[in-house]
Amino acid sequence: MDLRVLVIDGNQSLCERIQSSLEPGGWSVSWCTGYEDGLGLALDQPYDAILVEFNLGEAGGGIAACRRLTQNLLNTPVILLGSNGDMQEVVAALRAGAHDFVSKPIEMVELRDCIERSVRERFRGEAVRRLAQAESSGGRPVGKLIGQSRAMTRVYDLIRRVAPSDTTVLITGESGTGKELVASALHQEGTRADGPFVALNCAAVPANLLESELFGHVRGSFTDARGDRKGLFQEAHGGTLFLDEIGELPLDMQPKLLRVLQERQVRPTGGNATIDVQVRIIAATNRDLEQQVAEGQFRSDLYFRLNVVQMNVPPLRARGKDILLLANHFLLETADRLGQSSKAVSPEAAKKLLAYDWPGNVRQLENVMERAVTLARTDRVEEEDLPDRIRDHEPDPNRSDAPLSSFLTLDQQERRHIAHVLRHVGGNKTQAARLLGVDRRTLYRKLVRTGDVTWTE
Repeated sequence: MDLRVLVIDGNQSLCERIQSSLEPGGWSVSWCTGYEDGLGLALDQPYDAILVEFNLGEAGGGIAACRRLTQNLLNTPVILLGSNGDMQEVVAALRAGAHDFVSKPIEMVELRDCIERSVRERFRGEAVRRLAQAESSGGRPVGKLIGQSRAMTRVYDLIRRVAPSDTTVLITGESGTGKELVASALHQEGTRADGPFVALNCAAVPANLLESELFGHVRGSFTDARGDRKGLFQEAHGGTLFLDEIGELPLDMQPKLLRVLQERQVRPTGGNATIDVQVRIIAATNRDLEQQVAEGQFRSDLYFRLNVVQMNVPPLRARGKDILLLANHFLLETADRLGQSSKAVSPEAAKKLLAYDWPGNVRQLENVMERAVTLARTDRVEEEDLPDRIRDHEPDPNRSDAPLSSFLTLDQQERRHIAHVLRHVGGNKTQAARLLGVDRRTLYRKLVRTGDVTWTE
């Protein structure tokens, strides 16, 4: 865990000792011996943790500093460094909002553990707060949907308006956007919530078995029919039947499904009697059904029967900071499932996630976060824990839904291009300079200026 730490303590030698102890581990440590100067630094730059002397400036001065810091930097843990560690000091520190208390003389291992623990709890708390904010926002999510973007708020509003009726709904959207979660939310918010929610992926069932799967069959109706079997329409009686990938439904099955939607009756394969079914139908597709109708691949009458109310689920790239909400949700969920400590996304990794266009949408993000939990060396997901295609992705400035955070300055663009060329040539700076069209000395100056490398021949 590479952290930025600020030490505010009147003892310069202690500040230097803390710095020399923590920095070899990759931490960045700044320090200051003055009260006002220290507060100015703390409020001017972002830090992961701030250490403050209990008796800073004067007796109890650290308490006043702690109060000011915790009031202005709500999410930054403040750790007080006590003079003797008696109970009165500890109680005063906690009342002032300190996250923890470390007694002098300071044991550096103990201090490091204290900082890491405080920051880890901060990351965990931030993730929980973000999810709580999403739940309590004006566009409060429904079901298991997560997000507070304007695009998703419109989806929540439409779900609440449509759910109480039995109207047939067609959910459209790219693959991986969460169409089944929308269907489930419609069911949960509706009058049939106490009934079953039955889902079928029309593309996952062989065409010759689809009729039996939907309508059931009677014994002896075909070779393997050794007994009567209920179809999914009967299983969903009193509830909701969700037909995913409806665009994959074979043409010869479409009039049979249309008849059931019109008559609210099914006839099992091989049977003579019809069975009444009371089922709400929700269908979903990532295809352009109107185009399929025009091409003769989908019946127009079935399309209009299904498309009473159409709901479009936005792609992940159009949902802005929902990407980070979902990323943190998947991190918490995956870490819990794998029995690992919870993790948070570093600022650098967050920028990469926001800039990527997510062709696989939410499903792809979930897989990326599971990979990150597995590969992360610390309690933060860093840029290096993301797949190459996300780390190396160049945002398209012409994309209409590109987030503002995805645009790079000229310096950032140059730095990224140099890093890309260096990776391509295996770190050979002479070859990299040749490909970049500059001499080695120019490349040297650029690398040293950005702090990307310590120059060696």
